[in-house]
Amino acid sequence: MIRKHENSDSWKAGGLAIAVHLALLGAMLISFNWKAAHPVLNVTEVELWDKLPRTKPVVVEEPKPEPKPEVKAVPKPVVEEKPKPEESKVDIELEKKKKELEQKEKELEEKRKKDEATKKLAQQMRDEDLRDKNADEKKQLDKIKQDALSDVKAETDKQASAASASLIGEYKAKIQAKIRNNVNKTLCGGGNPELRFEVNLLPTGELSGSPKITKSSGNSTCDDAVERAIIASEPLPLPSDPGLFSSFRNLNLKFRPNDN
Repeated sequence: MIRKHENSDSWKAGGLAIAVHLALLGAMLISFNWKAAHPVLNVTEVELWDKLPRTKPVVVEEPKPEPKPEVKAVPKPVVEEKPKPEESKVDIELEKKKKELEQKEKELEEKRKKDEATKKLAQQMRDEDLRDKNADEKKQLDKIKQDALSDVKAETDKQASAASASLIGEYKAKIQAKIRNNVNKTLCGGGNPELRFEVNLLPTGELSGSPKITKSSGNSTCDDAVERAIIASEPLPLPSDPGLFSSFRNLNLKFRPNDN
């Protein structure tokens, strides 16, 4: 139960609170009306400067790049491999036989190549033997021909040598006879004087130098008569074969002026 003196205090407190609120409400209304009647003036102050102040450069900060969103890798779907069907025994057997057949064919091909190489080598050896045999036979034939030619040449040379010797002797006799016919025999006196001269000839039969006496007759008048006869007899007779001239290049002539 509420006592009487407590009831009177409650009423006093309630009335005081109401009075305070009414006072605050009135003050707010008065303030609002006063601001509406008297507007506030804005006053701007201006400061004058002799020189413009140094201004610092304005640093403009670049905007930081926004972080890129992380792209997460999408995991690939795992595809399960289906197990391969096992080969049947028939297929395995066929594959095995196929490989064996290929191996046999390969071996046969290699054997065929070896046989061909062997045959080719044997043929080459036979050809070489035949060539060697033919070469030997040819050498033997060539030797027989060479021997025959040598014999013929020897016989021909012998005959030619005999003919040449005969021809050389014939022309030497002609030379001596021509010179003797030109000798003044009266200058050699009586008897049978003998003298020798060395004579050098040219291919034309002319003298290549003065005759040289190698043996005097003992009579200088006779010697001079024979020398003059040699000079008067040029050109001396020579054979037409130039191969025989070497036998007449240097002649040793013997004279007996009084011989008929």
